[in-house]
This record gives sequence, structure tokens and C-alpha cells, in this order.
Amino acid sequence: MDRNGNGDEENSQRASMRPRSRVDPFLIVCKCFSVVVSLTAILCIAVNVYSAVVSFKNGSDVFDGIFRCYAVAIAFFVVLAETEWGFIFKFWRMLEYWAGRGMLQIFVAVMTRAFPDTSGKQNYLVLLQNIASYLLLACGAIYVISGILCIGFLKRARQNKEITREQAAKDLEELEQRREELEALLLLQERA
Repeated sequence: MDRNGNGDEENSQRASMRPRSRVDPFLIVCKCFSVVVSLTAILCIAVNVYSAVVSFKNGSDVFDGIFRCYAVAIAFFVVLAETEWGFIFKFWRMLEYWAGRGMLQIFVAVMTRAFPDTSGKQNYLVLLQNIASYLLLACGAIYVISGILCIGFLKRARQNKEITREQAAKDLEELEQRREELEALLLLQERA
């Protein structure tokens, strides 16, 4: 409360003047797509691990098993790229760009689809490979097209804007808190 007794009214006016943090729908869509890509890459990992186990268990196709192990390792990088962890981008700058990510996803999709079981003994495995590879292929194509259209640049710009807005709101809140503390201290000194 200030000297005139208008403290509550003034505080409510200040609270209504504070900028409300609103979430950018474009960033939400990008985050949801990133989750879909991660889940699809994890499906590719699972399918390739299972294919490698089957290949090594039969012993007849060791090269297919080794190929599947490489597919698992590269699909793991796809999942890591979707986390947008700065450490990954530091060493693999290509993954920072959407077209580069899309090409990597297409490569993993092709590796997952390669060497299908032509004997017809494991139709379910071929079906899983097809589903996983075509899903990741579609995600990779979307990334490549979006990269060409510079959507990734737009996303980074909006992320920076949101981070700046959040920091400004946090700074404003700290200043308001400090101002209230100073007003309370001033009231105490006036009463003394």
C-alpha cells in the first residue's frame, strides 16, 4: 500500500499491464513434428535391431546383420538430432539444417528398407520394415522440402524471439519485485 492507500489498485493495474506469455503455435507444430520423427526413428531402430538379431541367429546372412547394426547407429543420430542438443550440432553442423536432417532420415529409411526377406518366411518383419522406412522417408522428405523453403531458419528466429521475450518478462518481474521491496523499505523509513 502506498502513502495514499492505493496499493492494491496500483498492483492490479501493474499486473494487467504485464505482457502475457503466449505460446507460438508454429513452434508447437515444429515440436510435435520433431516428436513424430523421433518416434519413427525409434521404430526404425527397433526394426533394425530385430532384423540384426534374426540375421545373426540364422547365421546365414551375417552381412545383413552388420548392415542393420550400422542402420541402428545412424538412426540413433536421427533421434539425437531431433533433441536439438547443442553438443550434437557442434560436431555435426549438417544436422542443424533441416535439409541435412532430412537427407539423413531418408538414408536411414533406405537402409531400413534394404535387403528385405525374399524367402517369404518372415512377412511380418518385411511389413514392419516397410512401415518404418516409409514413415521415416516421408518425414525426411518433409524436412528436405522445409529446409529448401527455409522453414528451419524461420523456426530458429521464432525460438530466439521467444527466448528474448521470456528473458524480458523475467527481468521485468525481478524489477517489479525489487521495486516493491524498495517501496516497503521506504515506508518503514518514513514511519520511523
